[in-house]
Formats: sequence, C-alpha cells, structure tokens
Amino acid sequence: MSALMFQGTGSNVGKSLLVAGLCRAVKRRGLSVAPFKPQNMSNNAAVTSDGGEIGRAQALQAQACQLLPHTDMNPILLKPETETGAQVIIQGKRHSSLKARDYAKLKPQLMAPVLESFHRLKAGYDLVIVEGAGSPAEINLRANDIANMGFALAGNVPVIITGDIDRGGIIAQLVGTHAVLSDADRAQIAGFIVNKFRGDVSLFDDGYQMIAERTGWPGFGVLPYFSDAWRLPAEDAQDIGRSQSTDNMQEAGVASSKKVKIVCLCLSRMANFDDLDPLAQENGVALTMLQAGQPLPGDADLVLIPGSKSTIGDLAFLREQGWDVDLTAHHRRGGKILGICGGYQMLGKTIADPDGIEGPAGITDGLGFLDVHTSMTGNKTLTDVTAIHNSTALQVSGYEIHIGQTTGPDCARPFAQIDGRSDGAISADGSVIGSYLHGMFRDDAFRASFLDELGAAHNQSSYDMVVDTALDALSEHIEAHLDVDGLLDIAR
Repeated sequence: MSALMFQGTGSNVGKSLLVAGLCRAVKRRGLSVAPFKPQNMSNNAAVTSDGGEIGRAQALQAQACQLLPHTDMNPILLKPETETGAQVIIQGKRHSSLKARDYAKLKPQLMAPVLESFHRLKAGYDLVIVEGAGSPAEINLRANDIANMGFALAGNVPVIITGDIDRGGIIAQLVGTHAVLSDADRAQIAGFIVNKFRGDVSLFDDGYQMIAERTGWPGFGVLPYFSDAWRLPAEDAQDIGRSQSTDNMQEAGVASSKKVKIVCLCLSRMANFDDLDPLAQENGVALTMLQAGQPLPGDADLVLIPGSKSTIGDLAFLREQGWDVDLTAHHRRGGKILGICGGYQMLGKTIADPDGIEGPAGITDGLGFLDVHTSMTGNKTLTDVTAIHNSTALQVSGYEIHIGQTTGPDCARPFAQIDGRSDGAISADGSVIGSYLHGMFRDDAFRASFLDELGAAHNQSSYDMVVDTALDALSEHIEAHLDVDGLLDIAR
C-alpha cells in the first residue's frame, strides 16, 4: 500500500475528522498508518516528539494512529499573525513571518521539504493518509500549489473528494469541483464521499447517482453526521464552543444548570485553544466563548485569557471590546482570572518588543493585574514539559510554545516548577494567575483539583480516554457507512 489523499469541496467539510477516523480504522485492521497534511493554516499547534510544531488536527490524527506527533506529518504550517501575514513554519521550525504576496513567492521552494517529509513517512508505514487544505476548486491558487492537487500530482497520490451535505448544495459542490479542474487534476481523483448527512440516507439515492453520472467518479458512500464529533479536539476557533451546545449536553446526559461559569475571551489571533477542550466536557462547568462585541457576564466565576499568536495586537483587540474594563469589574467582584501564555503576558504591567517582532518596536502597557513585565525575544520556546504545580505538588504534563520572557515581583509566587525553574506568577490575593504551561487541563488530577478550588463538580473519567473512545466510535461509524475496503484498494 502507499497513500490516499482526502481533499474537500471547501474548508470545514469534515476532512480532518474523516482522516482521523480512517487512521484509527486502518490501525484497528492491523496496518501501520500515519497522517500527513502538506500545508496547514492554524494557530492551534501541537509540540512534536522531535521538538517542532504541527497543526493540532495532525496531532489528533497521530493519536488515532497511536503515534507521537512528528513534524513530518505537517511540514508546512502557517500561523496567522495579521489579516495579511503569517508566521511560516517549515518542518517544525520557524522560517519567517511573511505577507501573503511574499509567501506566494516562497511557495515554489516548499514542494521539496513537503515531498521529503512525505517520502519519509511512506517509507516507514504501510499507509499514509493525506489531508488537503481548503479546496482544489480554488483554481486561482493552483499555480505552485502544495496543499491539494499540486501535491497529489507531485507525489502521485490518488484523491478522494469530500463534500459537506449539511451546508447545502452538495451536488453543486462536487459537480462544480469536477467542472473547474484541469484534465490532469481531474484524472487524479478516484472518487467522492458525501459527508455529514442527517436523516434517512436513502432519500439521497437519486442525488448520489446524479453526482456519479455527472462526474464519472465512483462514490465511496454517504457518511451520516457523527454526533460525538464534539468530544474530539477542535482545530478551528469557530468550532470551540460546539461541545457546549444544548443538544450535545443533553445527548451526553449533562445537566443544563451548571455550577461554575468559565468565560474564555475569543481573541482575534487566539492560539492553542485546545487548553479549553477538557474543560468544555466537564459536567460542572459552563464554558462560554465570549465573542467580539459581547460584554463579560457579571456572574462569571473565572475568566480565561488564552494564548495568542500576536500578544500585543490581541491586547489592543481586547481593549477595543471593552473587556479590560469588564475584567477590572470582574476582579473587583472577587472573580478569578487565568492567563495562559499570551494571556499571561497581557496580564502584566508592560510588554516590551524592542526588536519589533510583533510590529513597531516599543513598550505597550499591559492590563496590570500582575506585577510582571514581559520582553519579547526572537528565541522561541517549544517543548513538552512536566511541571510540579506549586500549591498542590501535583505533577502536570503540558507543553510550552511561546516567545518572550516574563519577570517581576509576582513571579516570586510561581504557578509551577519546570525542570528546576519557576513558571508563571500569582497575584498577592491569589485571584489572578498567569502561566506559560499549555495543556494543563488534560491532566485529570490537576483538572479535578483546579475545579475543586472553584467549587465545581468534575468528571471522574480520563480526558485522554474520552478522546480515544470517541476515535474508536468514529472509526466504527466510518466502517459502517463507507466502502473502506474500496478506499484501501485505491491506495494500493
């Protein structure tokens, strides 16, 4: 066997979960399998076993394969910093920060590292399952493409096109994609899948046949909507709040009245928000993802300021929403505040950027809830860590992924110890906490202790076990509704 690629008729059509589920299905069949995505754009990154970073979706797919994440699984990662620019990560390491036009000039050089990573994976596993990005129908981006058909042809990988019937227009999605592709690209496509169907699948028999007739592509099945998708980590910020929907909570047997209200500020460049996934599934927590223009609820128990790909820019965004005023009122009422990574930096008195890493060089006033000062530096901390939480002595596994160093009087009350050094800071009254430690809430014992202190009930189950069980269920769902044998034959 070799490789099989799944592209979509658009973004967010379910490619990432489809690949994750297929990875687990193939693994359960006794084959070795690895995920691959040539190019991803996301600020939700994962630290890898070889000391780099990849998109969080590829880390989930690696878990589905029962592998540790590796930079070869996502050799090009774009992390948006502004509306027109992004940090470029090549094989796990920061290359540069570029505007979109400058990145287009760089792209011809990127196929080489993409293929290098791909061929290493191919040599090491029975099957590589590849995920595209966006849609190959964006033919204006076809020149020097490394994410979709450009990669598929260069790597000689057969492609399955996936459409999302839940958003409507599925026939136009698939037939339209067929119509706009070049002959060479069209010939690389080996079939299609209809994803996210709700209701009686037989009602779509005629539509399914029409797609096959108009495209000449064989269909590999109609995949019903997977109701437990909310239990799996989200890659896109727009999907974060899905686990808090009323329908999902009722399906999971979660009471509608919650004990502790945690509010997360949805920053414009929010990063590594997988910190929130374990909290979102806790029965004793009501997690609110506060969107731009919404005031901070007066009954919040804890406000969480997440990581950011652009700390100074998102601090300005936070102030534009009036959240700085809301936070002051929340703090005055005795509410707690937790800042993680960029959120921690914002909580301090100043953020210095002498080299202009995030924009014009200078010093920006922070929110002032912690007596600390941050200086941005060009060196990036990127590592898995094991911390000792100071107040409970609990061992906590997590990761650090940030630029900047933070010091000041409140650092004398650190959040944790990591390899003999102090991490984070706590205000004198204990109500404001800052830390660089991502992933802390994945640790079941720490999460239980943290929620106990807030007065929240908490689940007894392991979060990692919940995710793993959901991956098994997803693989069974795919085996039941798609022609997996046929897909594996295509990969051969």
